Amino acid sequence: QVGFEDYGPDCDSMRITAFLDIPGQDNLTPLARLEKYAFSDNIFNRQIIARGLLDVFRDFSNNEEDFLTVMEIVVRLSEDAEPTVRTELMEQIPPIAIFLQENRPKFPTAFFEYLMPIVVRYLTDVNNQVRKAGQEALLILLEQDLVAQSDIENKVCPILLDLSAPDSDDEYKVEAVNIICKMASMLSRTTVEHMLLPRFCELCSDGKLFQVRKICAANFGDICNAVGQEATERLLIPKFFELCSDSVWGMRKACAECFMAVSYTTSPEVRRSKLSPLFISLISDTCRWVRQAAFQSLGPFISTFASPSSAGLYIQEGGTPSIQQSMQDVNSNSCHPSNNKTLMSSSTNVTLPSSEQPMEIKPESSTEETSAEVHAKLSIENLNKDTQKECSYCCTSPGEDASRLSQGDRVAAGVIEVTKDSSFPGMNSRLQSAEDVFNTFLYWRPPLPDISQDLELLQFKTEKHKDSCSVPCNNCVASSEIKKVLESLQEHIDDPDVQAQVQVLSAALRAAQFDSVGDYETKKMKESSGKLQNKTISDETTVSDATCSQVEEDTLSSPASQDNISDGSTACVLKSTDSEEQHRGTSVFLKKEQENNSPLDEDKSKLQDIIPQPLLDQYLSMTDPARAQTVDTEIAKHCAYSLPGVALTLGRQNWHCLKDTYETLASDVQWKVRRTLAFSIHELAVILGDQLTAADLVPIFNGFLKDLDEVRIGVLKHLYDFLKLLHADKRREYLYQLQEFVVTDNSRNWRFRYELAEQLILILELYNASDVYDYLRHIALTLCSDKVSEVRWISFKLVVAILQKFYANKANALGLNFINELVVRFRHCSKWVGRQAFAFICQAVVEEECMPVDQFVEHLLPSLLSLASDPVPNVRVLLAKALRQTLLEKAYFKSVGNPHLEAAEETILALQSDRDQDVSFFATIKLKQGSMDNTTIDKQ
Repeated sequence: QVGFEDYGPDCDSMRITAFLDIPGQDNLTPLARLEKYAFSDNIFNRQIIARGLLDVFRDFSNNEEDFLTVMEIVVRLSEDAEPTVRTELMEQIPPIAIFLQENRPKFPTAFFEYLMPIVVRYLTDVNNQVRKAGQEALLILLEQDLVAQSDIENKVCPILLDLSAPDSDDEYKVEAVNIICKMASMLSRTTVEHMLLPRFCELCSDGKLFQVRKICAANFGDICNAVGQEATERLLIPKFFELCSDSVWGMRKACAECFMAVSYTTSPEVRRSKLSPLFISLISDTCRWVRQAAFQSLGPFISTFASPSSAGLYIQEGGTPSIQQSMQDVNSNSCHPSNNKTLMSSSTNVTLPSSEQPMEIKPESSTEETSAEVHAKLSIENLNKDTQKECSYCCTSPGEDASRLSQGDRVAAGVIEVTKDSSFPGMNSRLQSAEDVFNTFLYWRPPLPDISQDLELLQFKTEKHKDSCSVPCNNCVASSEIKKVLESLQEHIDDPDVQAQVQVLSAALRAAQFDSVGDYETKKMKESSGKLQNKTISDETTVSDATCSQVEEDTLSSPASQDNISDGSTACVLKSTDSEEQHRGTSVFLKKEQENNSPLDEDKSKLQDIIPQPLLDQYLSMTDPARAQTVDTEIAKHCAYSLPGVALTLGRQNWHCLKDTYETLASDVQWKVRRTLAFSIHELAVILGDQLTAADLVPIFNGFLKDLDEVRIGVLKHLYDFLKLLHADKRREYLYQLQEFVVTDNSRNWRFRYELAEQLILILELYNASDVYDYLRHIALTLCSDKVSEVRWISFKLVVAILQKFYANKANALGLNFINELVVRFRHCSKWVGRQAFAFICQAVVEEECMPVDQFVEHLLPSLLSLASDPVPNVRVLLAKALRQTLLEKAYFKSVGNPHLEAAEETILALQSDRDQDVSFFATIKLKQGSMDNTTIDKQ
């Protein structure tokens, strides 16, 4: 029998209906011929028909009667006894369904009546390959939203529940639980919670098949995300505890791998009180593979403790942490505190009002950002006196005089940032004025306590004891009374005015304590301070969100530091409340000055209250060489990969916890660890701000610049992103080092030089015209002479950008010097590629309008037109493109009476009659594609 086998095994590319339309081989119509081969005794014929069904539907869909005939053939074909035919048919169901959806007015119910029953039936097919194809088709249909809700609830879910029943066949059960887990994210929350969740919970405890429990453990995060927080905490968390203590180590390993996804779905209380100890048990597991997976998930799990208002961080809809970067971090000309021992001891960052959209970064390169929900951020800042004078304009909205703010408002000035969202259609993207910030409607607060009587009583008692008591007694009374007032203010510490009062009273408390004379009194005050510190730090269950440390041990122990009392050197860390929780615990830290390096201070420098301390201790231990021996040889790389996310969670005020770990990783002997840090150092710079970046990241950045090419490329790819965060003076130092990027360990590594050229195009905006001329111009011209054409072409664009920089900054003299250099170097180049490059540069200059037209026609046009007599056709081709596609399309050259138009037209006419066909073609025809696309010019 004649069939499709005559066309050979490569007939996949053949259109099936083309064979059906061949006349003369029989007296049948194409539709009858289709039916003949669809039910041929030859299996190959039936397979080809099943494989080409989409083409059949497209060709026979114009006639409704023919369409129904084809559909009946499909239904009969689905009952074919040969499994390969059924598999081929099922693989075509999704594209056919999409085709029918696009033509729904013609066939509104065709898919639901004919094809959906086939998909459901194949879920229970006796052949394993057919079932797999049916499951894959079902998932595609669900993902494309092509299955009706009624079919899901009445047809699909009942079959899956039957297949996953306790008495079901083992193979069917494993497949059923797998597809249940995969389809959960595609169904509505109600459907999953009411129909599939109870069965999933049963399967998590399946004692017969460990494969079933392993599938449940591996997909546990997806199920949690599908059902939401309430059902997760009520039903799934107990099952998760069971799986984490399963006797099979593969189950525990799967739980460790999905821990972050589970954590995102729970409330902060559950995350801290239940999941954190559970994770510690996994990270201490007896099985090395479980510990390895747990350490890899430690950083991502820590990131789930992030507070939306800490360092501008918020969690996006898809579970991705993002940061709203304040303009102070980006703008090197914004306020720079003069007293900047540390970020915490001098001042915290001020979130500035701006018309620009908030900048977002990805703390980890593996995550992708989705549309952010509405978030409001209140940044409460404590500024010292020097900072207030220097940055008063930063704390006010544009056009608002700084004198309109009272001193108390300046001390606690804050700005609310609101991201636009459809749920708030009338809300502006920024609330700019200070009156709006502290408006009683937008910023409601409980009534402030009246402490005037307490202050009068304090003053009275102080005067009363002044003469009758010794100095130590006087200090004790004053200190105790001030402490009482401070305690009464703690419950209102969130209010900016209260914070100002706390600062004043704290200064008074320190002043009272400093009046004491002798070592005995100083020792007593130290003990009192230590007790107050221990009491406050251990109080992890108080309701207040933030308190201030009133006394610094360093201040008490150093008489010279008394001068720093009034300028706000004491750290006051205000922990903002998470938008999803009433975060328990208080954020209390006694910030030590950097010059004090006692062992006790080093221990306390690792303390924080953002995340459970055991988690942070385990993370910091990942740089321990013993971990590489007992857990994973690449554990340091995983630590480096997660570090930006951990730093983002802890916030810049807790950078001291990670500083030593980061420096250890930056000097790791494995280049892969250093490479990971190099790729993310620009993100860390945004998180830390300009002061910490200059102090802690710039030295490491400088080390990466001299590292292996594999490490340097990480710095180079984000060179612009890092340099723009530095102060102008610090940024200027790198002008001398950019030349080093031209030299690579391997000269064949041309992509390194290509990346350099791309980054230099961006970096031009960071430097003035004279710096560009003195330093970057040489690098650009060197890259223009590269051996690799790709590097040369991107370098030509760099040259054009430099020329644009000169004329945009009114540096016409520099621009003219550069033009003369380009003419000498390229127009009169002995190699044709140089002269071709000159034509391209001139074309790009006109296209980008880099310089005034009168300057172009005077200094560049004559040299460009002289290329018409060049002996190399490739040069004349590019000249023809430049004239026809760019120059003659500009309004200046189209104007009648233009003295330069005649010369350009004469050149075009000469090129149109050129002896080379390509030259005459491009001189005659105006192509539609952009003239900047020259990727194949060197191949001509």
